[in-house]
Amino acid sequence: MATILQDLRLAWRLILRNPGLTLVIVLSLGLGIGATTAVFSVSSALLLRPLPYPQQDRLAILWLRSPGIGIPQDWPSPGQFHQIRAQNNVFDEMSLAIGGSVNLTGQAQAERVDAISTTSTLFDLLGAKPLLGRIFLPTDDAPGKPKIAVLTYGFWQREFGADPQILGRNLTLNGDPYTVVGVLRPEFIFKNEVMPGVGEIKQAEIFLPLEKDAYDTNNYGDENYNILARLKPGVTMRAAQADISLIAARIREEKHRDPTFTISVVPLLDQVVGSVRRSLLVLLGAVALVLLIACANVANLLLARAGARQKEVAIRAALGAGWSRMVRQLLTESILLGVLGGAAGLAIAAASLFAVRTVNPGDIPRLAEISIDLRVLAFTAAVSILTGIIFGLAPALRITRVDLNSALKSGGRSSGGSGGLNLSHDKLRGLMVAAELALSLMLLVGAGLLLRSFARLVEVSPGFTADNVISMRLSAISPKYKDDGARARFYADLCERVQKLPGVTAAGAASSLPLSGSVGWGGISVEGYVPPPNQPELQVDQRTATPDYFRAMQIPLIRGRFFTPSDNKDGQPVVVIDEKMAAHFWPNSDALGHRVRTGSDPKDQWFTIAGVAGIVKEYGLDSDTRMVVYYAQNQQPAHSMYLVARTASDPAALVSAITHEVHALEPDAPVYDISTMKDRLSQSVARQRFSMLMLGAFAAFAVILAAIGVYGVMSYLVTQGTRDIAIRVALGAQESNILRLVVRQGMTLAIIGIAAGLAGAFALSRVMSALLFGVSSRDAVTFAAVPAILAAIALLACYIPARRAIKVDPMVALRYE
Repeated sequence: MATILQDLRLAWRLILRNPGLTLVIVLSLGLGIGATTAVFSVSSALLLRPLPYPQQDRLAILWLRSPGIGIPQDWPSPGQFHQIRAQNNVFDEMSLAIGGSVNLTGQAQAERVDAISTTSTLFDLLGAKPLLGRIFLPTDDAPGKPKIAVLTYGFWQREFGADPQILGRNLTLNGDPYTVVGVLRPEFIFKNEVMPGVGEIKQAEIFLPLEKDAYDTNNYGDENYNILARLKPGVTMRAAQADISLIAARIREEKHRDPTFTISVVPLLDQVVGSVRRSLLVLLGAVALVLLIACANVANLLLARAGARQKEVAIRAALGAGWSRMVRQLLTESILLGVLGGAAGLAIAAASLFAVRTVNPGDIPRLAEISIDLRVLAFTAAVSILTGIIFGLAPALRITRVDLNSALKSGGRSSGGSGGLNLSHDKLRGLMVAAELALSLMLLVGAGLLLRSFARLVEVSPGFTADNVISMRLSAISPKYKDDGARARFYADLCERVQKLPGVTAAGAASSLPLSGSVGWGGISVEGYVPPPNQPELQVDQRTATPDYFRAMQIPLIRGRFFTPSDNKDGQPVVVIDEKMAAHFWPNSDALGHRVRTGSDPKDQWFTIAGVAGIVKEYGLDSDTRMVVYYAQNQQPAHSMYLVARTASDPAALVSAITHEVHALEPDAPVYDISTMKDRLSQSVARQRFSMLMLGAFAAFAVILAAIGVYGVMSYLVTQGTRDIAIRVALGAQESNILRLVVRQGMTLAIIGIAAGLAGAFALSRVMSALLFGVSSRDAVTFAAVPAILAAIALLACYIPARRAIKVDPMVALRYE
């Protein structure tokens, strides 16, 4: 221990003796370790930290899938839940739930609240316990029971000031009274990412019993629910999938579903983080490359300093110091530098995480749980020590191979260890620079692919004009709007009032809004079309819209007409379809005048196609759209609608005026989910933008380090080769000869590094293919441009020392010869 402390004290004195070099090393390592720590902390929170529910490794969520008809994921129905619960052999508990928002009225102001309607088993599955009162009991799982509610702790505090007398109080939700029977403990939090619901809730605030339709064992058509389940002890996810696949096959045969119909069992942790797993792994790989480049760069700096310390080491060896003792001392110094870099990295990581939480790019799941905990601290400590060993080992071994006789000669040039102008005498430094360039090229290729992908993505037309459009959601759900005519009049009157506001050029409403996260699809029949035997189902997106919705969104009319005020209950039932549906069913004829109807029941009403609208990207610019059918709001009224208004100036400035018109018409209608369409469009690509910027930043840092590495090696070469340069000049060498000689040495390293980097980039680009849009993972432009850019940077890094070389004065350089 005394020897270790002695080594630490000496290392600390030597570090302080070279503050400039120390600062460069600590900053380089700090950036590399900080980026690695930040990405690891995100990965740790998402991929390694368990969910805050008991036995979370046995929890699963069930999804319907019909890839053959373009439905990669769909919600189950109550009938499917009851059949699975009765026939499965793998679950010891199941829960049926549906998420959505409800109108809370009777308070100072109407409010929209996220709610979960569920069976009592959900609380047992997720380990929820009451702070006050009780949770749902099995006796509450029956139709016709009194309407009760359980509040979350956060909602109870925010809305009712943590009133201990809340139990027994009535809340008016969607116009109906519900009695509060319990408040959950503060540690229980249930977010949308755990159970994505049709209503796109963000975080549950109220839990309600299911409506009576959920208890109907024959209700197979209402596919709007979530099924959560807990596996029996000892049952694997694979075994559960095999069991549920058999039940799905029975449902497929009994209900004549699509041949590709199946039910997937997804581990709950995969459900929460699956969408970001690949991006995180790519970023982890990127920061690992950056850290390796930083280590190589620091090793190069220490190798340069090792040349100046050869005489010191030779004296210590001559006085009897063993080589192992000196290697340990030098490694102690490098590990201490690594620890200092780790401390700087922790500060950089903390600042980075704060910035990520502030920006919240692309709705990263479990973002609030991301922190620098003990696991992250242990990781950072391990990385700091490991990097210290990595970048310190090569200089330590190099310096112990010093020739004592040469190093101790008075006036000898061993202090520099000159190899002249030939880099082959210092292969280790050349190899590290080539490796830096190779790793940098791999990062640059990845960043270039994401940049090209993002450029292609933002070039995709969303099918509407996003500029100067404000959007907001509102719901007419109180008892006065149970009549279809009352709902239709409310939205028609509201659009008319908003249309008259100064600065508004058009106003309309639709049941689902592009890029808002709202969904709505269902089965449809087309008159005269008989589905082939292998495709018994026809699923399309279904929307309800007011007459001026298309004009407000500037969705183009391809043929026919949009809705008019005369398209009401007394008029002919009409629909507007999108261009994709028209091209699918009537590629060689006009779709106008043909008829469709919802579902396949012969008793359902036929609707005549009155117009064909342009294709709109409903769920994202990078996703393929389903066919869309628009119904007239006056003929098929919806309860909840998105109001959109196109303005002549800043749309956000009209939010308060539009909200005032809503409350003037209906005080109990809450206004929520307010955003401009331009912001929705930007948010829809936020995750791709974040990945591109992060990888781009890592690549830029790597290139800077690599350029510094090339510059450092060439500067060292010029300094050590000053005598050789002077002799060449004295013998008549021209400036161009010297310039060419130095640049050739550096560019040889660059070419070797670029060639190795291209091979690595070709191998690793396959991993990124799932993150790309409209660009091949072997994109020729990227693979041609990136090496050219890196070669130009390397050439510049070589040229600057070469310019210094041609200014060597032979009289000065050879004065002592």
